[in-house]
Amino acid sequence: MDWQVFTTTFTMIFIAEMGDKTQFAALAASAGSKSTFSVLLAVVLALSIAGILGVVAGKYLGEFLNPQYIKWVSGTLFIGIGLWILIGK
Repeated sequence: MDWQVFTTTFTMIFIAEMGDKTQFAALAASAGSKSTFSVLLAVVLALSIAGILGVVAGKYLGEFLNPQYIKWVSGTLFIGIGLWILIGK
């Protein structure tokens, strides 16, 4: 296991998720439920599956496309979605 890659990835994802809409959705679901464990399990599974899809897609796309190109496209989409949320109705 490459601990430097692990630590960098963990830190980057953790910081990106803090205060994210996913965290607010989990907070709202937990506040509205008496079954905290069910909410926790659902959040962990949902984020795990989303992460798995991202890792698998990145692995295969990285074999065909330049990783720098993937970074630019991902960053552009991230900014575009942010603008869409800010400007959109």
